[in-house]
Amino acid sequence: MAAPEYVPHAPTDRPRVYESPPWAGDSWMADRPAELSGRQPLGPRLGYPGPDQGFAIKLANGFADRLVLTPGEQAADVIAGCTSVALKRASLFGRAPMVHDLTVAFTVWGFLADADPELVRLRKPLFQEVANIHHYMQGRKIADLVPQAVLRLSHDEVQRVAGQDWRSFFKRRSAATRPAASAS
Repeated sequence: MAAPEYVPHAPTDRPRVYESPPWAGDSWMADRPAELSGRQPLGPRLGYPGPDQGFAIKLANGFADRLVLTPGEQAADVIAGCTSVALKRASLFGRAPMVHDLTVAFTVWGFLADADPELVRLRKPLFQEVANIHHYMQGRKIADLVPQAVLRLSHDEVQRVAGQDWRSFFKRRSAATRPAASAS
């Protein structure tokens, strides 16, 4: 940056310019103590990892005024539970969450239109108090109830199927998501 005119300087001073360092540093290695090697571990309480997952909360809060709730359902609980589903969907595609992930989640659970009374009876106990930080496993359960086969559908396909038969969302289980039968 040039100095103002009133700053004294010697006429023989060379102007300062950027110079790169005389040597390049050592290459970076992933050798920190908490660094994961290999694939992300799977199991209870580990969730579905993916990039920029906090953005899902901002997107989900944009749905708050569109939610169709029944008496006893709280918007905060619905947003928390469906955000878990949306994060699972985004991680299946290996990307950050986007609005279509949340549209799928809210549609599967029937929160964007008047829901069938049977679906309301199914979802009401699942979503109760899930926004409370101590109910993390309850949010995981909500996400795990939606099969990966359903989450891989386009949001348009999910909306089309929701209007015809919401039960099919919970019946679609691929061989990879079904529990293995015991060999006894």
